[in-house]
Amino acid sequence: MSEPPTMLVVAKAPVAGQAKTRLATAVGDHAAARIAAASLLDTLDVVGGLGWPVVIAMTGDLAEAAKSDELASACGRHRVIAQRGGSFSARLVAAHHDADAGNGVVQIGMDTPQVTTESLQTAAAALECHDAALGLAEDGGWWILAARSPRWTSCLDTVAMSRPDTGVQTKAALVRSGARVASVPVMADVDYWEDSHAVASLIPHSRFAAEVARAGDREQIGSQP
Repeated sequence: MSEPPTMLVVAKAPVAGQAKTRLATAVGDHAAARIAAASLLDTLDVVGGLGWPVVIAMTGDLAEAAKSDELASACGRHRVIAQRGGSFSARLVAAHHDADAGNGVVQIGMDTPQVTTESLQTAAAALECHDAALGLAEDGGWWILAARSPRWTSCLDTVAMSRPDTGVQTKAALVRSGARVASVPVMADVDYWEDSHAVASLIPHSRFAAEVARAGDREQIGSQP
């Protein structure tokens, strides 16, 4: 592919009580929202260094989000589109179609702040001789999906999301649709408090790690008799 693909980040505004609800059971709504905001900001730093066109497919109100001013500034450097569709899978399909500029799309979410430009470039390079590239997540989902054409993502409508077998089922659906699918290395994403610690250890100088440490300090204080 002579021209770079579009980098698509599918994101949810990190509003307290709405973002990272599983994480919030351990650290509270506001800490979880700050961690989610830091994760998105770190992710945008990485994708911004690629030199590719970047599209952010957003749901929720950034004005109500944690770190709203910083997020507004970071998102303002890129094209922001609204997610559309009733289900999460439908929103993913629509986002791929809306973001595509004819050179392929590499899509991630906001739960892998440890992502590197090299791992994203690996997915893009796979599109030279494959129709799609998929990277599974450690929890059984997937963290990245690259596609030469958005038509390959239409099969996501047949996949149940947020299940332990979502990654395997996504690959099977792509293959059934006729796509040649490359595999990208597995990566951990952040859903639970334990995940946050593991990912923070990989990027100790990040915003994400700082917010995880801040939440951990508050958790320890709150647990004292």
